[in-house]
Amino acid sequence: MPQLFLGARFFTADRRPWAEAMVVADGRIGYVGDAGTARRLAGPGVTEVDLGGALVLPGFVDGHAHVLSTGSASHQADLTGAGELAEIQCRIGQWAAAHPDAKRVRAYGWQHAEVPGGRPTRQMLDAVVPDRPVYAQAADFHSIWLNTAALAELGIDASTPDPEGGTIARDPETGEATGYIDETAMHQLVWPVLDAGVSDADRDEDLRAALRGYRESGVTAAVDMGLDEADLAAMARAERAGTLTARLVGHWVIRRHDDALASVARAAELAALHTSPWLRVTGIKIMVDGTVDGCTAALGRPYANGSLPGPIWDLDALAPVVAAADAAGLQVAMHAIGDEAIRIAIGAVEHAVRVNGPGPRRHRIEHLEVAEEADIRRLAALGITASMQPVHADPAIQANWRAMLGDERVERGYPWPEMTAAGAPLAFGTDSPTAPYAPLRNMFIAATRRSAFDPGLPANVARYALPLAEAVTHATRDAAWACRAEEQVGRLAAGLLADFVVLDRDVFDLPAEELLRARVLRTVVGGTGVWAS
Repeated sequence: MPQLFLGARFFTADRRPWAEAMVVADGRIGYVGDAGTARRLAGPGVTEVDLGGALVLPGFVDGHAHVLSTGSASHQADLTGAGELAEIQCRIGQWAAAHPDAKRVRAYGWQHAEVPGGRPTRQMLDAVVPDRPVYAQAADFHSIWLNTAALAELGIDASTPDPEGGTIARDPETGEATGYIDETAMHQLVWPVLDAGVSDADRDEDLRAALRGYRESGVTAAVDMGLDEADLAAMARAERAGTLTARLVGHWVIRRHDDALASVARAAELAALHTSPWLRVTGIKIMVDGTVDGCTAALGRPYANGSLPGPIWDLDALAPVVAAADAAGLQVAMHAIGDEAIRIAIGAVEHAVRVNGPGPRRHRIEHLEVAEEADIRRLAALGITASMQPVHADPAIQANWRAMLGDERVERGYPWPEMTAAGAPLAFGTDSPTAPYAPLRNMFIAATRRSAFDPGLPANVARYALPLAEAVTHATRDAAWACRAEEQVGRLAAGLLADFVVLDRDVFDLPAEELLRARVLRTVVGGTGVWAS
């Protein structure tokens, strides 16, 4: 039975941005425009739905997420916004007390600036949980903080070597591990042990938790940037069971210690297998560098402390992998935060173009926090998508980021308007669980450069704020385009899947703070309501 949605203002994120009615039939949009035409096209017997003055948006597409990790984080101690070591310890201790049977204590979300010296130690965790392993993931998920029991469980001691591209922090006198581990050392030494203790049932629950949060906040599609066999299997089980309530697009993760070309071939196999509107594999993901907060992002000039770390992938190693993926028709998404890493990522795409010749390609660089104008022009000329996350620019979490750079580079951080001015596609996401996934707070930061945690803080480089309509478009239409879903979702347009969100107020005509107060009244996916407040 067709439905005619009326009594709302519809932002289409399309060529004609505003409409007053929408017809939905058989899971797709039949018409978006004026109410009179909509009634005539809907015909007799249509079900009219009066939305009571609400605002309708295309469903949000989280352009960069870690879906099952988002669900997993919802079951852990949340250290977000703790502010200081004592509060971090308090929250971890409370979680441990509330879960006495848990084999391990898991936590996430601490910031480097909240720990004395920016480098946590095992003794700080031993003070609150001495008898069970504690694993506390940093907010950026590029480093992890362990207590003594966790180090013992992993078998990490003074004789454990640092893997290439990662570090085990050590006591300068004894050489013993202090409890802080970053980048590839975390990927190779810590995460496999944690993953081994996760069952398929656990993963299914993590996915359910993530989907529940997405429904309630208006996310109708997400691009997973860390897909592996176990996570994909959980998504495929949900697809077969018909329980997916958001469309999932995956990038197969390739780490520095992997057989990269074999991983590209596996990604190509999976891309051919998973092609439905609900679950699709579209490319690969590579971590070219780390983060500014952990001083592991690859920069062209030293950090404030004088350090100048190299990339995780240099150009010689990266270029053939990107060329192989490009030749296989895969999208390549490259995490590159520092300007030197961005140059390496661009160079790898240039190499792919030289080797494979002209053709359709839609590669991406993720984050681009410290980007020089000349490199922005280079990536735009190559058609590389700038995939960025406004939530990472929240002033409440910027103190350490700014201190680590310590010079004029902080005034050019997260330069979203420079990307579009140069002609680069710009897609927005959240990188959850490194940051909250709620789209409206993401839009608040994009439109104001102010903090969603503490709106009273001064704006962070206010000249880079975007008009709200542009921000929403980057989080819907452009995020869909960036994952090759533009003919399915991302706009309110005839023929597309009927994925949309109904808000309780018209945030375009209200002060920006209303984005933080607005509620999602309905989330609709494929014409079916999956959430109603």
